[in-house]
Amino acid sequence: MNREWLERDYYSTLGVARTASDQEIKRAYRKLAKRHHPDANPGNKEAEDRFKEVSEAYTVLSDSAQRSEYDQVRDAVASGAFRGGGRPAGGRFQDLGDIFGGGLGDLFSRMGGGAQGRAARRGADLGAELNLSFLEAINGTTADITVEGEGPCKRCTGSGAEPGTRVANCPTCRGSGAVSVDQGFFSIAQPCPTCHGSGRQINQPCGSCGGRGSEHRTRIIKVRVPPGVKQAAVIRLKGKGSPGQAGGPPGDVLVAVRIGRHPVFRRHGSDLALTAPLTFSEAALGATIRVPTLDGSVSLRIPAGTASGKVLRVRGKGVPGPGSPGDLLVTIEVNVPESIDEETRDVIEQLRRHEPSDIRAHLGAT
Repeated sequence: MNREWLERDYYSTLGVARTASDQEIKRAYRKLAKRHHPDANPGNKEAEDRFKEVSEAYTVLSDSAQRSEYDQVRDAVASGAFRGGGRPAGGRFQDLGDIFGGGLGDLFSRMGGGAQGRAARRGADLGAELNLSFLEAINGTTADITVEGEGPCKRCTGSGAEPGTRVANCPTCRGSGAVSVDQGFFSIAQPCPTCHGSGRQINQPCGSCGGRGSEHRTRIIKVRVPPGVKQAAVIRLKGKGSPGQAGGPPGDVLVAVRIGRHPVFRRHGSDLALTAPLTFSEAALGATIRVPTLDGSVSLRIPAGTASGKVLRVRGKGVPGPGSPGDLLVTIEVNVPESIDEETRDVIEQLRRHEPSDIRAHLGAT
């Protein structure tokens, strides 16, 4: 669990109620992601930060397990549990986990509230962006991303100790990271003064990181992009974020996906769309034309009398996916020439004499 959960109200970030359904959360995220996406706000740092906040909130609330744990943390915050409240029940509490008991007590211990593992802290999540071409997003790919932030120290590989030396348990707290101090009815756990809550004793700290086990650096990480990934999607790389402290798990890397445009295709969910130009005669008399798809071109029959703006569907030629692929939506656009020769003009004049004169009668023209 991330410590930021104590301070950040993800429901407010997305502008939804705590009782919001998964669909309501998804709709709110898509609306905000579209509004604050870096593509729509080039050079706007405030919009970029807001986009990252919205993406982080959606990542937690869209995962049922994380959302449930997040709600428990927020309930504990609202009740004052993390301020050490509670009443004794005729005995001495060894730590605040005993006050809550059960799942919430375990949750509190994982956050660092219990005597066992008080100093353990999950590493921070890091953000990154991945720019994909239209076809890379459709087909899936493996790409390199650049991540800047705290990473495992190269010299000691995260142990904090000089290579070749050992890390021992602290002799004062015996590796727990905390000592008990009597406070009336309570026995309160406090960080060990010897190891400062780490539970470890490093006799010879790493000469590169000074014993922290991490260093600020730039890393290149590979990310596998699944086929059909959508604009503004967030890919979570588990355990690739900042190292945890005192044995805590590492954070994650949240990769925001940005997809470029295609010169021909547009995407609507699992469907692809394009515009096909027709001559007046092809639209009026009908024709068979070739239209491009992701895997070559196919024939498309144009019925006689097809109007400009008509959408024709080619089944199964959209975005491939784990289930059935989407369709290709072809919008017809009848081209009107800007200039014509005399012979063509004579033909069109003959056509006009045979056209109905009341074609716009429904407009009420006089």
